[in-house]
Amino acid sequence: MRISMPRFVKLIALPLALVLGAGTAQAADKTITFGWTAWSDAEFVTKLAKKVIEENYDYDVKLQLSSIGVQYQGVAGGDLDGMLMAWLPSTHENYWNKVGDKVESLGPLYEGAKLGWVVPDYIPEDELSSIEDLKKPEVKEKLDGNIQGIDPGAGLMQLSEKTIEGYDLDYNLQSASGAAMTAALARAAKNEEWVVVTGWTPHWMFGRWDLRFLDDPKGTLGEAEHIDAVVRQGFKEDYPQVAEFLTRMHLPLDELQAAMNEAQETSYEEAIDNYVADHEDRINDWLGK
Repeated sequence: MRISMPRFVKLIALPLALVLGAGTAQAADKTITFGWTAWSDAEFVTKLAKKVIEENYDYDVKLQLSSIGVQYQGVAGGDLDGMLMAWLPSTHENYWNKVGDKVESLGPLYEGAKLGWVVPDYIPEDELSSIEDLKKPEVKEKLDGNIQGIDPGAGLMQLSEKTIEGYDLDYNLQSASGAAMTAALARAAKNEEWVVVTGWTPHWMFGRWDLRFLDDPKGTLGEAEHIDAVVRQGFKEDYPQVAEFLTRMHLPLDELQAAMNEAQETSYEEAIDNYVADHEDRINDWLGK
């Protein structure tokens, strides 16, 4: 997932109200607003939660696309009811340190997620197997001195900046989106060109191409993590049934990644419909039935 998936580079400067809208969550409101970012794992999990909530409880779920930093701010300030993509303990550590006392975690949605720098398997391991190998002049030349990143507010990008510093690398970390990152990977793979991208599991790209993580001997990109549902203060009192559902919601990593792969071949909506149909017992467990 998991997403895709750094510590502060910079926060979006737009006023929060312009991004999220003016209103704050009200206890009597029948609309629950979740923030999300277009990472493949976050998109699947958030839209899956939306479908199950709307089909089983008397609420509408609104999804607000925004950056990670804005989501943490929004949940802390009550402009968002929650976010289902908090990478803890390391990836979003700086965000959590700023707002952790103003929000509440409902526990992990999935576990065993991993961040790192990813390369295609056709790049020989004896030439590039570790982040340390990026210091080799011949390796830097083949990569044009670039690491392909994702959106600048992402925790993975913040960790990647720290990694460049920690390994004393003379590389440019290119900011983009998750989609731009996979597009760059696709272009490189088509002609078996060298490329390093910021990546994470679970992600559909591991089902499409043969990829591997570069070794990170200094551990600057962190260890395996859990992805939590985080809600505003008062959410559990305002929406107790939904809070209980989110507390019980938990996806095995292999199931999630398989569903994400399917979503890329069809659509997230179709993949979610199929997941719900194929995992009735699991969904009922989440619902406490």
